[in-house]
Amino acid sequence: MPLGEHMSDSAPFFSSDNETEPLEGGTERQREEEESASGVSRVRALLTVFILCYINLLNYMDRFTVAGVLPDIESYFNIDDGKSGLLQTVFICSYMILAPVFGYLGDRYNRKYIMCGGITFWSVVTLTSSYTPKQHFWALLLTRGLVGVGEASYSTIAPTIIADLYVKEKRTCMLSIFYFAIPVGSGLGYIVGSQVSAVAKDWHWALRVTPALGLIAVLLLLFVVQEPKRGAVEARAELHQTSWITDLQALSRNCSFVLSTFGFTAVAFVTGSLALWAPTFLFRAAVFTGKKAPCVDEAHCASSESLIFGIITVITGILGVFSGVQVSRQLRKKTPRADPLVCAAGLLLSAPFLFLAIVFAQGSTVATYAFIFFGETFLSMNWAIVADILLYVVVPTRRSTAEALQIVISHLLGDAGSPYMIGVLSDSLRKTDSFLWQFRSLQLSLMLCSFIAVVGGAFFLATALFIESDRSRAENYVPIADEPIVVPKSGRSTHVPVSSVLI
Repeated sequence: MPLGEHMSDSAPFFSSDNETEPLEGGTERQREEEESASGVSRVRALLTVFILCYINLLNYMDRFTVAGVLPDIESYFNIDDGKSGLLQTVFICSYMILAPVFGYLGDRYNRKYIMCGGITFWSVVTLTSSYTPKQHFWALLLTRGLVGVGEASYSTIAPTIIADLYVKEKRTCMLSIFYFAIPVGSGLGYIVGSQVSAVAKDWHWALRVTPALGLIAVLLLLFVVQEPKRGAVEARAELHQTSWITDLQALSRNCSFVLSTFGFTAVAFVTGSLALWAPTFLFRAAVFTGKKAPCVDEAHCASSESLIFGIITVITGILGVFSGVQVSRQLRKKTPRADPLVCAAGLLLSAPFLFLAIVFAQGSTVATYAFIFFGETFLSMNWAIVADILLYVVVPTRRSTAEALQIVISHLLGDAGSPYMIGVLSDSLRKTDSFLWQFRSLQLSLMLCSFIAVVGGAFFLATALFIESDRSRAENYVPIADEPIVVPKSGRSTHVPVSSVLI
């Protein structure tokens, strides 16, 4: 019985019309026919990428709106640095815990509907968080944690859809467009958060922008995006869904995936720390040097640091992602290890610039922003490349699971704890509540980021040792005879040895 007959289902949500089927006429296809193999037209495929990019932008914009108004939140709730760090930590914790769930679902069911449900939930919860009263800081923590539900449903799935629409250079190009949204969205979070708060004279309004934009995203997903066939553009007729345990075992043996994930964990640690604390650190430096007045209004602090940092983040994100992809593309002509080497270089070069930015904060504002500019540019070189590495060293039917596993590890050891860790360390180092020690304690805490960046660079250098063999293994993957597969039937999954299916 042909394998393709086992991969069908009549229920819309559980539909497997996106699964890989044998390609008639052999595996050789002309480049211009790659999009049609996915079952999605070329125009709609391009629209899909831009819609996913728009949602990714909203994703990160919402995530860092809180960081853009953090001094306002600290003043409003009268909380210390440790509790402030919890705002990011609880979000990341729920995000990483639920990522494997959505990774499992994304490898098996209709991805478009999963994302629609998640984004709707995220928009409602974000809007609810904007009405948190002063006496209930725990309610803000709870709602920020629930936001992670919606974001986990999107981040684990969206890159796999792009992978099922494009291959090789086209895929790299589209992923770079998709990952432009991370630094751009992060920067817009600071900008929108600080400016809406300034206009409204109330930080609560900063959290009411993205929910409305999220509704537009859901409508675009429902009426424009079409679910592609999994792995079809790669002409992989032999692929089938395996059990979740089998997927995890295979991924744990993939050295390139494991090492690049640890490298990306360092990226997450550094970006998570800077994302939450950099504007507050710059504001405290300005207060300490007498360039800014301290907060006097509990609902709004007169701070321009979030706006400036947001603009820098947008510019450096675009430059970093673009330069990383271009350098990698040119270096691939000389070595197949280009991708992990570029990632390593980005982290190792960012470390000294970030260290100098932290050191010069009290002496020269111009020098501080210049060092932040170069540090963030080099740090942003990783985003699209790390995603591309995952997609070409992992077979199509395990990519959502791989994305989820990478999210769990990178956030568990990275930005889930780093904002809280920096906050607690700052509180422990502070000798008095003077402006000097509010600034100095946070300055000393943030120096940890440079050390972590160097460690991450070492992991990417180690990835370069295995990248060739792991990529070849994924491209030439053939299921073993006793490998358990998942055969959808009437909406249920059953484990069947592959040998019985092929017979």
